[in-house]
Amino acid sequence: MERPSVTPAFREAIMKDIQGAVRLSIAYIGISGGLLQALAKLKKGSDADIAQAAGKDAAYVKRWCDAAYAFELLDEVAGEFVLTDLGSAFLPESLGTLMPFAVQEVLTAHIAERVVGLMATGERPGESILAERASILPWFGPMLEAQFGPVFEKTIMPGLKVFEEAAHRGGLAIDLGCGNGWYLTRLARTFPHLRCLGIDGFEENIRQGRARAEKEHMADRMQFETGDIYQFSTPEPADIIALNRALHHVWDQKDLVFQILHDHLKPGGSAVIWEPHWPAERAALREPGRRMVAFQNLTEHVQGNHFLRPTEIALAFKAVGLVPEIFSFIDGREAVVVGTRPR
Repeated sequence: MERPSVTPAFREAIMKDIQGAVRLSIAYIGISGGLLQALAKLKKGSDADIAQAAGKDAAYVKRWCDAAYAFELLDEVAGEFVLTDLGSAFLPESLGTLMPFAVQEVLTAHIAERVVGLMATGERPGESILAERASILPWFGPMLEAQFGPVFEKTIMPGLKVFEEAAHRGGLAIDLGCGNGWYLTRLARTFPHLRCLGIDGFEENIRQGRARAEKEHMADRMQFETGDIYQFSTPEPADIIALNRALHHVWDQKDLVFQILHDHLKPGGSAVIWEPHWPAERAALREPGRRMVAFQNLTEHVQGNHFLRPTEIALAFKAVGLVPEIFSFIDGREAVVVGTRPR
């Protein structure tokens, strides 16, 4: 059998991909290690200055600086390093930060390596796989916030009347799988009369949520508790129960989950389910805006899940007596399904 030949064009394209991935890895080290943040505060400094400011080993930082310089995250001016515009764009606090891409690249590589072994056995270890890399977990919530916070605040929240209606009643909004609290924070800022409760299974997420509630001076009406969707209690029936890109994690128990949603809503209250819209046709996965979802669905399989179609969610709402309504956002790539309990 004749061996296929690899064209120079293919090789050049892959080399660009490799260099892009390496740049993201270098950025991730700078973010997670606090090196980019340290240099931003210093304005300029030697590798030794950066190491001291970040509290990291000087020899490692020296070699990271060389790599960051090579990939144009740092420049050198009069013998000292400064952040380039690209390097500054990876700072977590930058408007429109590139931080999520760096975190996602490292998480993707971790999942890819794990998938190879798991394929041999069919094992699906669940969400614990997200905590297998100690440096990634603290950045998981901020990654999701940077990716989806602006979409929620600018597009989804204004497009759904249920939030304003609940706030008008001084109601209670619960976020199940709340992460670091980014969703509730935006709700609480926009609707000062809304009371909020976030529930998550990861202690790190709850710690971040409580810290931001204190920082935003909203701890009196935005609280966070460790727990899960199967065993949580509410001080009163809720006006809103939100699951943001989380329903697919518990879909294997959907009958129980949707009954729980129904039972914890007050009459007129709504469950608000936000999920990536898994397309009906495979060809749609080649659209640039959907490509990452295809790999993420492999990631979800490792965790015991799969992405859903909005019609599946609507049918599950109907099965427990909630009235569904499907909303589409971002060129149909994001779906929000609202299920309302009749009065």
